[in-house]
Amino acid sequence: MSALIRPIFAALLMLMLFPLQAVAWERGHVSTFATLPAGATPPEGITVDLHGNVYVTTFGFPASGATTTPAQLIVFDRHGKLLRQLTIAGASPHLLGVAIHPMTQELLAVDFGAGKVLRVNPLTGASSLFTSIGASAGLNALAFDSAGNVYISDSFQGIIWRTGPGGGPATAWVTSALLTTSGVPPFGANGLAFNHNESALFVANTGSDSIVTIPFNHGAPGTPAVFAYSINGADGLILDEDDNIWVAANQADELVVLDTGGKVIAKLGDFDGVSRKGAAIGLLTPASLVFSGDFVYVTNLALDLRLFGFPGIDSRWAAQVTRYTVSRLRKRFPSSREPDDDSR
Repeated sequence: MSALIRPIFAALLMLMLFPLQAVAWERGHVSTFATLPAGATPPEGITVDLHGNVYVTTFGFPASGATTTPAQLIVFDRHGKLLRQLTIAGASPHLLGVAIHPMTQELLAVDFGAGKVLRVNPLTGASSLFTSIGASAGLNALAFDSAGNVYISDSFQGIIWRTGPGGGPATAWVTSALLTTSGVPPFGANGLAFNHNESALFVANTGSDSIVTIPFNHGAPGTPAVFAYSINGADGLILDEDDNIWVAANQADELVVLDTGGKVIAKLGDFDGVSRKGAAIGLLTPASLVFSGDFVYVTNLALDLRLFGFPGIDSRWAAQVTRYTVSRLRKRFPSSREPDDDSR
């Protein structure tokens, strides 16, 4: 063997014995936590109480078209057992975000169809007005600062509204073109959450596939700026204990996790078709997400965008869904090569 060929042969042998590590996201295991009962429309908002009970609100747009019946609140225990299926009195058919106020413990639900936020009794479904913006608003999601003030994203007007802890008239806290969109789906400001030292409010912009950051100084907003682009259909948004940003990418059927510098550190979940029973396998138009214990829970909106004149790539799959679900994933980063207990 010549002196020239010998090192080439040695290099090829090394590659055969020690192949290059394949680089890919380990997306974790997505399981079905709960299936919504008969009569419910696709789920959108989700929150969890101190006992681990899971509260889900319905959006009112099944594949058959918009419903005319009032929205529902569906309550599951921590194991996914149905506890209650309630019609929300005085609500439109179309609810989005839902959250428990950290100070008052009131359950608040965003009535997208009526441009208002409702206090909802989680045992009876009775409701009262928390704040009203008006039907022209596209009210979507809720966040709270440490003083108990309530922040509400407006997907159509590019506004973050604010009320005091007890509700009442809302003021336009921030208005910005970065919170509007000309993209698809046509929702601008969506999920929102503060980081732990309350130096910034992070806002997902669905149609622009972006995350916007708004500096926060003792209640006063700074100038909004884009924190990250290219999250396909950025919808629900939450932060973990390390201020990593978890985003439901509703057009990519996955969760995207960014670190504090905006670097993607995990992509979790995927869509694997529709079961024979009519339920999405994995994530299908994931909308909202919430942490509870060692898990993150995600609503599968399974939305057929053709209802709104947009030929979404998942629309024909969504049209096959007849059973609506909430998914669950372990709250960790499989890309760190940790052992996966679920696969043993």
